[in-house]
Amino acid sequence: MTLKKTLKRLFKRIEYHIDSRNWKRVITSSNKKLEQHRKLTKEQKKEIQEFYQNLIGRRVPLYSHEYFYSRTGFFNKEYVPTNLYHCELVRKANCFPYVHALSDKNMQDIMLEKENTVHVILKNMNGYYYYEGKPVSEEEAIASCSNIERAIIKPTLQSKGHGVQAITVKDGVTNIDGLTIGQLFKQYSKNFIIQSCIKQHERMAALNPTSVNTIRVLSYRSGMEVLIIYAVIRIGRKGQVIDNQSAGGISTTISEDGKLGKYGFGGYNKDNILETDTGIVLEGYEVPSYHKAMDMVKRLHMKLPFTNLIGWDIAIQEDGEPVLIEYNTNPGLSQSAFKSGMGKYTERIIRELWPRPNTKY
Repeated sequence: MTLKKTLKRLFKRIEYHIDSRNWKRVITSSNKKLEQHRKLTKEQKKEIQEFYQNLIGRRVPLYSHEYFYSRTGFFNKEYVPTNLYHCELVRKANCFPYVHALSDKNMQDIMLEKENTVHVILKNMNGYYYYEGKPVSEEEAIASCSNIERAIIKPTLQSKGHGVQAITVKDGVTNIDGLTIGQLFKQYSKNFIIQSCIKQHERMAALNPTSVNTIRVLSYRSGMEVLIIYAVIRIGRKGQVIDNQSAGGISTTISEDGKLGKYGFGGYNKDNILETDTGIVLEGYEVPSYHKAMDMVKRLHMKLPFTNLIGWDIAIQEDGEPVLIEYNTNPGLSQSAFKSGMGKYTERIIRELWPRPNTKY
């Protein structure tokens, strides 16, 4: 082996350990903030290690199991260690060199042309502007966006709700700190998008009217089959525009018959929420057009062959039709809400993915 290849392998190992350590830091820090801490028993530790030893041939760190057990009060040997999921399974499932390009929100309506995706008013891609799909100059973009009744602007290469804002524009002046639309463009610099606001179904709006409350679906492609690992609902808090759990929104499971679970979770340590800020009890609340949304996910996933694990954000329009907000090719796991790693598919998916090469490290 040449010195160059040896160094490359060494740097990848170092990168892997840094990423793994960072995920451990996130979970252990969140664990410290929990009001209640539950310690794993010797029997539970043995059960976890036997499960993973049988699956991947090695023991796993237990900090994720301790965190989710403490948070939910529910022990499950099939919780997936966070570092194992992000540093191994996702990288084995999805082709890493393509991940960032495929996750670019500006590319998603192109990749899924003719599908029901949220309407795009303006794109800025690497500094270039496109208005209603046509290339325009910055001056033309500013003029075209001088009057917008209601829309959403957000960065296209970030996640977790960063930079997402509701905007209106009248005679070139926005509702955001009195900035002109040109000044707002400068603030976002490049790689951002303006999308029309969705008029959501009345049952979805009732959960929180200021945010578009979405169904987050995690799907896995196995050959010619697309498995729905889980679906959870994400609900914004009072007055908030975004519904992301990482930004404080509420998340809870959706059963296979389209009904919400009993408890919601918010952020990394806000637990056992029973109702929305609008006073709606979560347990048993029926999500409209749930099965239509699942059928949509299965159809769309088959169009993206380089990503076997995808997180989908689906809204339900006022007419009951599901519409794609965005998809994520580096998705997280909603293990608190789901009380499992990948549910009934955990063992199957890990067995299928483990022999595959890691496409990042």
